[in-house]
Amino acid sequence: MSESETDRIKRIRDYIDTNATPTFCLAKWHHVTMYLQSGETHSCYHPQPHKIPLAELKDNPSALHNTMHKKLERKEMLEGKKPEGCQYCWNIEAMGPDYISDRHIRNASIFTEERYEQTAKGAWDQNINPEYLEINFGNECNFKCGYCHPKYSTRFYKEIEDFGPVENVKNHRCDVDWMKLFQREEENPYVDAFWEWWPELRKTLNIMRVTGGEPTLHKSTWTLLDKIDEEPMPWLELNINSNLGTKNILIERLANKVKKLVDEKKIRAFKLFTSMDTWGERAEYIRTGLELELWEKNFHTYVQKSESPITFMITFNIFSVTSFKSLLEKFLEWRKQYGWDEERKQHIIRFDTPYLREPIQYDMNILPKEEFMPYMYESLKFMEDNLDDTRADAFSTIEYEKFKRVVDYMAETVYDEEKLIEGRRDFYNWFNELDDRRENDLLTVFPEMMDFYRLCQQVNLTNPL
Repeated sequence: MSESETDRIKRIRDYIDTNATPTFCLAKWHHVTMYLQSGETHSCYHPQPHKIPLAELKDNPSALHNTMHKKLERKEMLEGKKPEGCQYCWNIEAMGPDYISDRHIRNASIFTEERYEQTAKGAWDQNINPEYLEINFGNECNFKCGYCHPKYSTRFYKEIEDFGPVENVKNHRCDVDWMKLFQREEENPYVDAFWEWWPELRKTLNIMRVTGGEPTLHKSTWTLLDKIDEEPMPWLELNINSNLGTKNILIERLANKVKKLVDEKKIRAFKLFTSMDTWGERAEYIRTGLELELWEKNFHTYVQKSESPITFMITFNIFSVTSFKSLLEKFLEWRKQYGWDEERKQHIIRFDTPYLREPIQYDMNILPKEEFMPYMYESLKFMEDNLDDTRADAFSTIEYEKFKRVVDYMAETVYDEEKLIEGRRDFYNWFNELDDRRENDLLTVFPEMMDFYRLCQQVNLTNPL
């Protein structure tokens, strides 16, 4: 009988915990996310990013990943101690041996004898070239999605510079005074250090994901694609996140470049990720800067010219609840048009439905359940009525199950009164302020939220910040 994925994770967990230490995590050595626009890094999304000291880069460009901060955390792990930033995993593991933490999953996903020996048996202060890299070259972006942050969007940054932070909310004020952003790639020492490190870094990378900002607006994205074209990396899976909202010529350029790299086997695989949370003017309200007519033109240009799949990362939020079915209908329309990836036995048009929890004013769980759960059940029923793992123009079982988890999460999650007050007060103040700044009107776009809006208004009056 073949080993299940869960059994494999537990087997590697037991091996590492016994032969290394019960706090050892390969991700601290072999995974890295780098925010070059702000000079920050971390190796996992649970610990907060920390600053990369420019002094450490002077003679060691790999300090973009191998900071002294991170090396000291590695030292703690090698000694069986628990770095403070990894508390999320320590909490899960404290629940008992049947619980699998992200540390266990990360270890199993990238475990090889060579990596294990290099890290667990090596010096704590050695420099390591990672196998997985996620990189932000800059924060230039043509969108200013409200649940994003000025750190990742120049348009949002400019808005906060012009109007100041949103003062009357507890969550997501978006202060920028503490940020020192190198918004011009040409003048960013962190970008310079990356290209200095690149000749060595490229040798160990298996997966590289370019995020932003909007990568098609970053000079470094195109430099990267040209470098790979000139010096192929046939072992590499390359991923790019794009909002698909830039000029059509840029999306056509990206599609042609990707197709060339894949067809000529200069990379192992390519994946494009984009975002959409609902459809129509409601989508444009959520993702300020989105022009659906241009977006849909870019979407078709990319799929047709690249001849490669595209994955939607749906940030399921408070505004997705009442109109998610409209986006599901578009998925079926696009799937009927583009069909099936026969080689991989997957849809050309793919999507995932992670839900948003922060900032709380975008959290679906501040909505009254009785009024809004019927919308969720309607969307789930639509998926159920169009469920077929063998048809290109249908939903898969795994997509249905993933969304069902979102529905169940909303149905079962009950916030205490204090958290509801906080969320609803911030909802009222945040969107009133954003509507003024962006010349929008929430209730014109979402008229079914009138009663909820009035509830939030009353909460704000009786429980001011």
